[in-house]
Formats: sequence, C-alpha cells, structure tokens
Amino acid sequence: MAYDPSSPHPVPPPHDSSPSYLTYPWAPAPAPPPAPDPEPTRRPRYAALGHHSDLRVLRTAYRWQRRVATLTALGYFTLFLVLSASASSFMAKEVTDGLPVGLLLGLLQVPVTGLAIALYEYTARRGVDPVAERIRKQAELDAKREAAR
Repeated sequence: MAYDPSSPHPVPPPHDSSPSYLTYPWAPAPAPPPAPDPEPTRRPRYAALGHHSDLRVLRTAYRWQRRVATLTALGYFTLFLVLSASASSFMAKEVTDGLPVGLLLGLLQVPVTGLAIALYEYTARRGVDPVAERIRKQAELDAKREAAR
C-alpha cells in the first residue's frame, strides 16, 4: 500500500530506524560466523569419548563407594544414639572397673570413622579408579586419533 497524503487517514511510510551503535564502543566487534566446511563430515568408526555406558558405570561405582563409607560411619553413630536413648540400662553396665559400655561405644566412634575412611579408599582403588583410568586412556586415544586427522 502506497502512501497517499490526500487520503482521509494518512499513514506515514515506514521509515528506516537510526543506525545501531555499539553499547560499549571500546569493545571489539563480534567475530563473523565461521564459514561452512566444504567437506562433509564423516562419522568416526569408534565410540566417542564419554560414551554414556562408561560414564554410567563410573557413576555407579562412585555412588556405591559413597554409600559404603557413609553408611559405615552414620550406621554406627545411629546405633550409638538409639542405644543411648532406648537402652540406658545396657549403656550403664560396666565392662571393666569404671568403664561403662556407653563410654566404650562412644570411644569406638573414632576407629569406626577411620574404618569408614579406609573403606572409602579401598572401594576407590577397587571400583572407581580402574573405571576412571579406562575412560582416561580412551580419551587419550580419541585425542590422538583426532590429531591424526
């Protein structure tokens, strides 16, 4: 529709907006988008890094490791609290002269915490570290293959 000033309801023509200015003049201009690659990309014949099944195995191993260590420490602490609250007569019994069961179980929390740390390290060496090392070696191999292209 053309602009007609004689019409009863003149509509002004669309106008060009003012040129846009950089908000921060000292900032560099944005880089142009990269040109498309003329060669079609080939799919690699090997599994890509971070194959989801490897990462799932690693997450499962790490989850198992955390649960074993956490349940060892918290399980013993919870057992101690339950015995303290519900079996006060048992906790008051003396193991030797002047050493009640409650104090002995309380003092055993320190070695149990050490046991939880030892279990954490053991399960890391046995379950998590081998899987992580396998993924790391696969990443190095993928990087070498990519560099050879």
